[in-house]
Amino acid sequence: MARGIHPSASIHPTAVVDEPVSIGARTRIWHFCHVMSGAEIGDDCSLGQNCFVASTAIIGHRVKIQNNVSVYDGVVLEDEVFCGPSLVFTNVNNPRSAVSRKTEYQQTLVGHGATLGANATITPGASLGEHCFVAAGAVVCQDVRAYELVAGVPAVHKGWMSRHGNRLEFDASGFAICPGTGERYRLTEDGVVPLQSD
Repeated sequence: MARGIHPSASIHPTAVVDEPVSIGARTRIWHFCHVMSGAEIGDDCSLGQNCFVASTAIIGHRVKIQNNVSVYDGVVLEDEVFCGPSLVFTNVNNPRSAVSRKTEYQQTLVGHGATLGANATITPGASLGEHCFVAAGAVVCQDVRAYELVAGVPAVHKGWMSRHGNRLEFDASGFAICPGTGERYRLTEDGVVPLQSD
């Protein structure tokens, strides 16, 4: 990702951006955000009011981050991730105010097209597969597979979602059709696989 702030990026006057950073074309950063030096934000992103982006955070292209979300060190958001309002990322399992654990930060990888619902909490080190769907208020304590729908505290498997964001209902043969797009999917022992169009 190229360094610098693209001329077409829009940064609200109340936002604080500590250069050098990478902020891509047409990205919008709204009121009271703070982007730390070293952060990488791609093209066509939107950061809602009161967001924070740490210095080693990486945000891909076309990512939407709603109000009151902090993207801490170690968090990687691939392209087209959606972060709902007040979503919580964490990067240390056993924090103590009196004990510095900055060398123990764990990476959290959120795959392409994933949706993380409002007020969900993602615990350190989790890997969230592409196009997965984390329900509002869920607490993710382990990896989430691609296209998987999880909900609850702690988050557990509730089903499968299409790339379009529709619930997939598999027939006895293990095939499903997205009601929104007509795309076809197959359920395997390892999870869901999208099928190529004929």
